[in-house]
Amino acid sequence: MFSPTGIGKSAPKILALTAAASQSQFSQLRPESSGSDIPDTVASNLNLPVARVLTPAEQQACFGQAGAAGSQASRTAEGDGPQVRAGVSLPLAAGPTFWTLAARTRNMTSSVIRDLLKLTQRPDIISFAGGLPSPETFPVEAFAQACDRVLRSDDARNALQYSPTEGLPALREAVADSLPWRVDPAHVLITTGSQQALDLVAKILVDPGSKVLVETPTYLGALQAFQPMEPNVVCVDSDDSGMLPADLAAKIADARFLYILPNFQNPTGRSMSEARRAAISDLAALAGVPVLEDNPYGELWFDAPPPAPLASRHPENTVYMGSFSKVLAPGLRLGFLVAPPEIHRRLVIAKQAADLHSSTFNQRVVVEVMRDGFLDGHVPTIRALYKNKRDAMMAAMEREMSGLGVRWNRPAGGMFLWARLPDGLSATRLLEQAVGKGVAFVPGQAFYAAEPDDRTLRLSFVTATPAQIEAGIAALAGAIREALSALPDGQIKQ
Repeated sequence: MFSPTGIGKSAPKILALTAAASQSQFSQLRPESSGSDIPDTVASNLNLPVARVLTPAEQQACFGQAGAAGSQASRTAEGDGPQVRAGVSLPLAAGPTFWTLAARTRNMTSSVIRDLLKLTQRPDIISFAGGLPSPETFPVEAFAQACDRVLRSDDARNALQYSPTEGLPALREAVADSLPWRVDPAHVLITTGSQQALDLVAKILVDPGSKVLVETPTYLGALQAFQPMEPNVVCVDSDDSGMLPADLAAKIADARFLYILPNFQNPTGRSMSEARRAAISDLAALAGVPVLEDNPYGELWFDAPPPAPLASRHPENTVYMGSFSKVLAPGLRLGFLVAPPEIHRRLVIAKQAADLHSSTFNQRVVVEVMRDGFLDGHVPTIRALYKNKRDAMMAAMEREMSGLGVRWNRPAGGMFLWARLPDGLSATRLLEQAVGKGVAFVPGQAFYAAEPDDRTLRLSFVTATPAQIEAGIAALAGAIREALSALPDGQIKQ
């Protein structure tokens, strides 16, 4: 039971109104003039009860002398209606709660990928939808040993304690040492996944209406992180090598920043050439527009490493983001960013407000796992596994999609393949047919900030086995054939 003692001078009135509302199914409550804080017209429109003030004797009986002197209690004006009884504690319940959402929530959208994950948990579905790394790559034994070392160390209790917002010094140093340009560990901020890095950058750089430049298409999670800040997101034309410098030059004026994924991009799997990186980096620096470089997939190359990051060219103009999710495990929720000192402190303050710091224990475990060059031997095994699965999907696509007018790329690393359906088909409508045949993918339109191409789709090849890839692509091809046969002229269109 809820006791009204000490809950503030307005509590008795609130409790009496609550009690009246909770009994409204037994008695019709008529709004009428009273001492209530709720105006009579509002109460009438909302069908709320209006209460009268209890007498001093009633107040004393309910709440004691102090409550009678300093508070006002109330009950319904109906003679036989529900009343507040002396000495009875009232449950805090029953009345309708009115949640007034902030205007920015209009711009918050659910991730179609996260929603699809619920569907793909079905055992009968072969999923090419999720952007999940393969659990086969998670170094369980290395984590078990690292956890044991952390918890048996002399300062084990510190691993379970609060820690600096910036991140543990040892992990920040490890991050700085791993990057292919000279990085001061003081400029590293450990984040709760690289998704938090996107959120923090948006919070400190974006005002309503601020211009933010993105690739076409771009990472859906970035759009979700930016949207609550109400930016004006402008798409820059892109081709198989990424963002086009000429279109960037035409749109870059007055932009708050440029967001880019140069390596094995999500969703397309494409990578930028050395020349394209140099042109974009130099153009942004010349215009004085910061670059937000997102690189969660850069280590997942198959045959040759990608060119150097844009941040290595103009570190004073770039916020560089990375993640441990793809090379260790996503459940750690650990990422990082490297930022110039001019904004690093603001990012730290924004993180303080968000979560104080990322998990101390997880940071300690990652430091232990990374000791003695563990990643140098572990990451190549991920590359080999993913390359084998990429090759399986390439072979299945060539075999099953022949003659259907479907086009696709050949990613040189990462986790995703990008495909485009023939004219007349919609990937969004095709998804339902595909699920009916036991296979799922992500329609491409979710990755466009504007003017989506509904003929595009993303296929993830890393979580399915080669046998599942073969069966899933065959099922997808079957769905495409059925969709093509239903076109008005019955013709396959390119």
